Amino acid sequence: MTQIERRARSSGPDVLIVDDEDDIRELLELTLLRLGLASDGAATLAEARQLLGERRYRLCLTDMRLPDGDGLELVRYISENVRDLPVAVITAFGSMDNAVTALKAGAFDYLSKPVSIEQLRALVKSVFSVNSKDDEDRGGKDNSSLTGESPAMQQVRLLIVKLARSQAPVFISGESGSGKERAARMIHDLGPRAAAPFVAVNCGAIPENLMESEFFGAKKGAFTGADCDRQGFFQAAHGGTLFLDEVGDLPLPMQVKLLRVIQEKKFRRLGDTVETAVDVRILSATHQNLKAMVDAARFRQDLFYRLNVIELRMPALRERSEDIPQLAEILLARLAESSGLPAAHLSAGALKALKAYAFPGNVRELENILERALALSSGNAIEAEDLLLNPDDMGEANLSAPATPGKADLQDYLDEVERHVIADALEKSGGNRTAAARALGVTFRSLRYRLERLGIKEPTRD
Repeated sequence: MTQIERRARSSGPDVLIVDDEDDIRELLELTLLRLGLASDGAATLAEARQLLGERRYRLCLTDMRLPDGDGLELVRYISENVRDLPVAVITAFGSMDNAVTALKAGAFDYLSKPVSIEQLRALVKSVFSVNSKDDEDRGGKDNSSLTGESPAMQQVRLLIVKLARSQAPVFISGESGSGKERAARMIHDLGPRAAAPFVAVNCGAIPENLMESEFFGAKKGAFTGADCDRQGFFQAAHGGTLFLDEVGDLPLPMQVKLLRVIQEKKFRRLGDTVETAVDVRILSATHQNLKAMVDAARFRQDLFYRLNVIELRMPALRERSEDIPQLAEILLARLAESSGLPAAHLSAGALKALKAYAFPGNVRELENILERALALSSGNAIEAEDLLLNPDDMGEANLSAPATPGKADLQDYLDEVERHVIADALEKSGGNRTAAARALGVTFRSLRYRLERLGIKEPTRD
């Protein structure tokens, strides 16, 4: 039986290497030693668990194939039993599916065989950078850029903190204006790549004939007008994060090229004969339904699964209307400062109207509405009429409901409209709140909140 190997330690952090091949384990140990790190070796899952129970490590490297199980079992074991231990899996060349599965299970990153010194060095640097920051400040950087104390936003911020520790690709979904780029920046800022570049790219804004040169760069003379070497987005983001916004707008030929770079971690500039290695974390986002695009053959399925290792969904503003007062206060203060206008506040009527508004453009639209209202208001108080809200987006006011507001104020009228629409949906669904929420196009939580706010008695069956 293979004996657990213990090596003399330096003063540096400890690494656990789990691999049943002696030569690979020894090669990794020697490489880590050159980086100033000492390590322990284990050849089986049982040996790894024993060592993990005896001492604390700062990093675990594990092969995917072991005599008494696989690396995924170890990833799950560490996730459940060993707090804050990053795990990187070692996969055979061309086994990206295994790497993706491991990342979804909680692995920090992956290495491809044969493991290069540069690849291992970059991984070690990332791991110990994030560990050092955690030791100094468990709270990490300020995450107040995504404002709101609603349950939905609290959950988003907690998930962002977890995602920041990983190197797995993250796909951020959500409606336009819901804060997808802001979430991507937070993931970058809270992670080990914070000191490196964050490069945001709007894929829908790049002409198709320029995409390859924009992403990968070009060598001097590669095409007419290329009078000097030019770096692309990948090179600019080296060591940091590349955020692909509106990734659904990428044409199919470019999707193929992007997939290869993600898998191989190499790219070739236009006009160049050699490939360049790149160390970039990929974050992507779109307001489109990528799964539907895959089904319609407008987006490659293999690229979808490479980008969507972990999904972060940004809630729409109408799903967290309780955050509107805080958001409005912050935005008004910012707008007043930038415009030089006196500080303003929302009247009770204006605030009620905003809470009832559907916000198809989400937080971005809220900012535009407040900027316009700030200019139109006659005093320090912004009234409901200053908001100039689109009547078509006032709850479901365009559906059959009370014909006119009459003498009631705007919010009373909107509340009555909303009661009517919700009651109608509940009646059609036979009292099933889940089905009613689906029919209304809102989350179950949002419907429950509206039932409570409007004083509607909840149905007896679900």
